[in-house]
Amino acid sequence: MGAATHLGIDLADYDRSIRSFIPGYETMLDVAAAALPKKPRLIVDLGIGTGALAARCVAHAPLARIVGIDVDPGMMTMAARRLGNRATFMNRSFLRADLPRCDAIVASLALHHIRTRASKRALYARMKRALNRGGRAIVVDCLPAAEGELARAQHAAWRRHMERTYTARETRGYFKAWAREDVYLPLESELALMGAGGFRAEVIWRAGAFAVLVGL
Repeated sequence: MGAATHLGIDLADYDRSIRSFIPGYETMLDVAAAALPKKPRLIVDLGIGTGALAARCVAHAPLARIVGIDVDPGMMTMAARRLGNRATFMNRSFLRADLPRCDAIVASLALHHIRTRASKRALYARMKRALNRGGRAIVVDCLPAAEGELARAQHAAWRRHMERTYTARETRGYFKAWAREDVYLPLESELALMGAGGFRAEVIWRAGAFAVLVGL
């Protein structure tokens, strides 16, 4: 399923709609791009989408090139328009794609599509093997609290953000549809999986259920 279809929107509306869905979207991407290692030459973007994070990355790292991996050809077409000759693309799942040697691997709102912890642990291990010495893995995602009351409060805050744009009924419908495919692991579980994959993981930004992680 393409990302726009999964979100229940038209592809052409993706960049506008994602901001109505995700609180702090712009800030998360800015924080992630600023966390790149110094002077990276090659950055791999897992689930590149329309290239919003990748564009910020090349702005921070003017010598860098992007390899974008995504299963959605429509999204990659939009990313190609945004990034021009700074990027090349692989139209396949990042769970099966060969990851080239690189200086950074980034993923924005993509890894929650991985259904099992074993698959995610294996991906982190592959990411670690692909990174050059001093490389970094940077993950932007929904990573709620493990404790139930806190997680419910975070979800309520997310719901309120969406209800600025959509009715309560529409918002419930979106969450119900996303629940069929998305797996939001608690933050502490994600950090543990990154550690099991060989990274020293740090939380560099968090607001509500959303966070930016860096694996060193």
